[in-house]
Amino acid sequence: MLPPLASRFVAGESAAEVLEHARRTNERGVGVICNRLGEHYHERGPADADTAAYERLVADIGASDLRACVSVKPSQLGLQVDEGLFRTNLGRVVDAAASHGVFVWIDMEDHTTTDATLDAFEAEARDHAGGVGVCVQSNLRRTADDLERLADVPGKVRLVKGAYDPPADVAYRDKARVNEAYRSDLEFMFREFDDGVAVGSHDPAMLTHAADLHTRYGTDYEVQMLMGVRTDAQYDLAGAVDVWQYAPYGSEWPAYFWRRVMERKENALFALRALAGA
Repeated sequence: MLPPLASRFVAGESAAEVLEHARRTNERGVGVICNRLGEHYHERGPADADTAAYERLVADIGASDLRACVSVKPSQLGLQVDEGLFRTNLGRVVDAAASHGVFVWIDMEDHTTTDATLDAFEAEARDHAGGVGVCVQSNLRRTADDLERLADVPGKVRLVKGAYDPPADVAYRDKARVNEAYRSDLEFMFREFDDGVAVGSHDPAMLTHAADLHTRYGTDYEVQMLMGVRTDAQYDLAGAVDVWQYAPYGSEWPAYFWRRVMERKENALFALRALAGA
């Protein structure tokens, strides 16, 4: 069982717990993207094990009435072992999900994995009539070109600012420049994409920008936020736009939890207050 301090950001250690979290969250009008924690595997065993776990999870979601889907990390499915292994394992997950009517998101990791991730996404999206989505990061200088490539791919794209720390020759480092790129990328997506836009942001200014772009272009869109971050805003927005919460689960929760705590001042303050009251 998770300690109460971690349960704000992590849905539990088991698949049953993340599905119960999805049920409760659905009752507030918010869908749930289930992510089994695990990444950067350098051996085949853990990658194959997590692949099998995702196959079981999509079967459980498909057998339920939940508004839920899954999100996988390339390094979790074996990209750092072998790109062929990643493609094989991703295919297993997407095939299983398609047979149960469950959508699959592919997370974006370090900038060195971008090409392999986009290639795999495009192949799976074209084979599965758009039942797959991918994340792209506006802090990367290449993203505008990547979006042009993805505009006619039959799958969804989640746009985020970027949580990694790539070198300056491949990424914008200034916060204002990243915001500028994000706004520009969003406008391109609302103007050119036909399969909807996923706005991965907690920034109120970007959410307002997305709503304005929807009014201008009429493009369908959804908002995606992390579990435990601006939760009240997620519930409030759900009355006006399709909202999805990214909910991690699994035994490897400690590293994820502390990353969430340390990345935002308000999260750190929450943790300190909780510890003080313990």
